[in-house]
Amino acid sequence: MGKLIKLVVKLAIVALAANAAWHVMTAYAAHYKFTDAVQQTTLFGNDKSVERLKARVLELAVEYDLPIGEDEFTLTRDNYHTIVDGSYTRKVDLLPNYSRDWSFTFHVDTFSEAPITGK
Repeated sequence: MGKLIKLVVKLAIVALAANAAWHVMTAYAAHYKFTDAVQQTTLFGNDKSVERLKARVLELAVEYDLPIGEDEFTLTRDNYHTIVDGSYTRKVDLLPNYSRDWSFTFHVDTFSEAPITGK
């Protein structure tokens, strides 16, 4: 009977660790997808104004369910060079009824030779 209890405890620990790993991986996957989408937006966004690019970044944050507001990032354009810097914190569930704040930062630096038509 003692071996069965040890096995159940070990399986429960493995299940909890797998659950935590899944939630952390899901948070990082959303972060990397968001960062990639921002990079694509800035790389091919010379036809959009800086204000429109900022609005698109906020739309992408909503799309990827990230808690990013206007004050959590900056977007600057210098001719063909666009830089987006930001950070945010989101809760990640590690155990049932236990979550932790996890901080993420992003930096997107793109250069595009497409003509700038958006002002």
